[in-house]
Amino acid sequence: MSLSFPLLSRLALLVIALASPVLAQMSPKAAIEAVNKQFSAAVEKKDAAAVAALYTDDAIVLPPNLTMVKGRADIKNLFEGFLASGIKGIAFTTIEVESFGDTAIEVGEFVLTGPDGSVADRGKSVVVWKRIKGQWKLHRDIFNTSLPPTGR
Repeated sequence: MSLSFPLLSRLALLVIALASPVLAQMSPKAAIEAVNKQFSAAVEKKDAAAVAALYTDDAIVLPPNLTMVKGRADIKNLFEGFLASGIKGIAFTTIEVESFGDTAIEVGEFVLTGPDGSVADRGKSVVVWKRIKGQWKLHRDIFNTSLPPTGR
């Protein structure tokens, strides 16, 4: 039995259509690393609103030595303060990501640079991410320094 060209064409299109979502979908780790690059770019531009937009509406940030910060508006205020303190940039390294459907947990490290480009801080973090309408957003974010205390 020979297959006609129209039937083969339809089968080929069906295979491509079924494979396209799989090919187009990034792994959670790759998608989270891409969002981290957006975060870094927003910090370099001193754009606290763009940083806050990477968080869910009901996100919670647990910064060191401060009370927890709830909601996107207060997260924007937090980052305005960080940026006003002279932070020039931030670089993230994702150590691991475990994902469970639309939730992922990232363990990572960060390096903050000051106005002169020197290391202002380095530390570690755990972030709970939520995928909302296909976009990964920071949902719970806790971070702290790895540098020893100063002035003690």
